[in-house]
Amino acid sequence: MTRLFGTDGVRGVANADLTAELALGLSVAAAHVLAEAGTFEGHRPVAVVGRDPRASGEFLEAAVVAGLASAGVDVLRVGVLPTPAVAHLTGVLGADLGVMLSASHNPMPDNGIKFFARGGHKLADELEDRIEETYRAHSSGEPWERPTGAGVGRVDEYGEGFDKYVAHLVGVLPNRLDGLKIVIDGAHGAAARVSPEAFARAGAEVVTIGTEPDGLNINDGCGSTHLDKLRAAVVEHGADLGVAHDGDADRCLAVDHTGAEVDGDQILSVLALGMREAGTLRKNTVVATVMSNLGFKLAMEGAGIELVQTAVGDRYVLEEMKAHGYALGGEQSGHVIVLDHATTGDGTLTGLMLAARVAATGRPLAELAAAMERLPQVLINVPDVDKSRVGSSAELAAAVAEAERELGATGRVLLRPSGTEPLVRVMVEAADAEQARAVAQRLADAVKSALG
Repeated sequence: MTRLFGTDGVRGVANADLTAELALGLSVAAAHVLAEAGTFEGHRPVAVVGRDPRASGEFLEAAVVAGLASAGVDVLRVGVLPTPAVAHLTGVLGADLGVMLSASHNPMPDNGIKFFARGGHKLADELEDRIEETYRAHSSGEPWERPTGAGVGRVDEYGEGFDKYVAHLVGVLPNRLDGLKIVIDGAHGAAARVSPEAFARAGAEVVTIGTEPDGLNINDGCGSTHLDKLRAAVVEHGADLGVAHDGDADRCLAVDHTGAEVDGDQILSVLALGMREAGTLRKNTVVATVMSNLGFKLAMEGAGIELVQTAVGDRYVLEEMKAHGYALGGEQSGHVIVLDHATTGDGTLTGLMLAARVAATGRPLAELAAAMERLPQVLINVPDVDKSRVGSSAELAAAVAEAERELGATGRVLLRPSGTEPLVRVMVEAADAEQARAVAQRLADAVKSALG
């Protein structure tokens, strides 16, 4: 049976894969599992529920709220806010549970459910497994104790969430952004109001694109997965830099004043060097995933900064950071975690910290990002294959071994099933761009042949 939870919650096409019934059932199951774990002991439980602007989020939010309240959990609805805002509010409000409805960078028809534990931290894998097991038991007819009368949950709107979150973002910045002109692409998503407001309060002159969500246009030709409009706007307005978010604003990519992309690895390198200079890079270490560009590893080695690598997924980066007390980590895709100020990847905070470094040094982003040289890297997504057999196919293993022999010590190969989409990702790095493209295409063909 396919596991419902991927690397970032439960996702699927809204009202097809992710139905109101599933949303309600998972919410009930989450309440029961956390109650059994002792999370609610001695007090009346409270949950924070937020969403991105997708049209489907309206009915899914209603289902989640109904499920939680029916299980005896009081609900604070915070409305349309970024994922990291829901995590932050879960922590500062002392809530027992946070729920975010979003499919992040996925197209509008998709949606997802992500749960946060007390403190605003992502649930551990074992808790997700127990929630799924409980949900399936309830779905098969196993009865559960339903509160009645005053025992049912109450539902309230929490309108202060926006200001509380923005104030937090601005308050943790090391310096203001006065004198900078910044273009913000909100992806018509959850950061459409938050990010421009935060940058403006921090002193920047703000130009906005992708900040008019209508429930249908999220991630549509804009945001961190489509940087062309941001590049053009930065050049057109003579801005110092541009910042792009995804649908739920837990990631950030940037462009410099010339319109050149600054990816998550480069952002991490800029922040790592700045934090080391400020004495806040604990244990002189940054955490990244195996998907990070080899150039990032070389840049950190050259700067004398330790690099710890994890499996792909910001949850694994976060687990490593929490386990060893590291302050900074992230992914090439733009999920960056500054653990002193956030419990998860926060795109608005990342953009603010990056801009603060530009303002503090007086150096353009292009110059700061040049501390890392990106080696040619090719990523091909191969859809419509059996991603569960990536690690067991002998044919595919032979193709990978042949590619690694060809690349030698000057490159590397990584194949991994997506945790959020039905596809396999093929990544190849090499000293030569043409070689990287050729090897990646051969491997993509091998994936189709072996797993199709």
